[in-house]
Amino acid sequence: MHAIIRALTPGLTLRAIRQPQRSADPDWLSRFVDSLRREDRSEATVRGYRYDLRHFLAWQETAQGKPIVVERLTEFDLMAYRQAMITAGARPTTVNRRLDALRHLCRWAQRTGAMTADIARDLRRIRLPRHCQPLGLHDPEVHAMLRAAGASSHGLAKRNYALVQLMLQTGLRVGEAAALRIGDITLRDRSGSVHVRHGKGLKDREVPLNATARRAVKQYLDERPGAVASAPLFLSGRDSALPVRSIQAAIAGLARRARLSRIKVSAHTLRHTFALAFLRDNPGKLVELATLLGHESLDTTALYTRSSRDDLAADLERSHLNVDG
Repeated sequence: MHAIIRALTPGLTLRAIRQPQRSADPDWLSRFVDSLRREDRSEATVRGYRYDLRHFLAWQETAQGKPIVVERLTEFDLMAYRQAMITAGARPTTVNRRLDALRHLCRWAQRTGAMTADIARDLRRIRLPRHCQPLGLHDPEVHAMLRAAGASSHGLAKRNYALVQLMLQTGLRVGEAAALRIGDITLRDRSGSVHVRHGKGLKDREVPLNATARRAVKQYLDERPGAVASAPLFLSGRDSALPVRSIQAAIAGLARRARLSRIKVSAHTLRHTFALAFLRDNPGKLVELATLLGHESLDTTALYTRSSRDDLAADLERSHLNVDG
């Protein structure tokens, strides 16, 4: 089998195909993307599938020397692509994400009659290693991040401070934060909540807001008197909704200004920080944390209960065998 795969792709790697070409989409990809939108998939999901399939398209056209005809794709084409990604050293999560996009494409092609069978049915994912718990910020790093947000220039201090506090105190995904409208926020003297309308899997959920988050959001909204409920909660410099990429860039920029170097800090790091802090303050409340994070499976939430690398190192330091001979 491996000999067949190598024969399909002699000397071909992914090195020259890091970014999909920006030519027009073929008809089959446009129709597939339209079907995703009719299924009411989020725009982020649609963009992700399209991007990953364009990567496969670019690789396949390089391998075959001609455009893809989706009706003529075979199981061996998919297996060769999988092997090429592994050989090129692509991360297992990246390989699996791209394979998932191909699975959705093949199921759609079978439903529409473009394929007589689902050729991706037996396409195996890469087994992911069992990692330690995700990395979050330590308390001094949280304080440094908040100080950097509160010192933002160009009139963005209150917006950035509210954004960081909201994500730290609720564990929202970056896409969920970007989609928030003012009407999704409820602020009272002693309580409050944020209504996540378009969570993963298009599932709504209500997340309580503690006093710190309420205060930060209120101070930001006080700068926007007369704003209507349908207006975006977080605005860009052009008074439009702050997009996901801008939030990611803002978080990364604040981490640099705060001189955080222990770990790479992203918007998702704030979600990890929230989850780890919640379990530290509420041991054993895994179901409650899953509800707050919008996880469908407790297996996903259970990642936060695993020992960290620091915990494992400390355990070994305390070992009774840790003595000189």
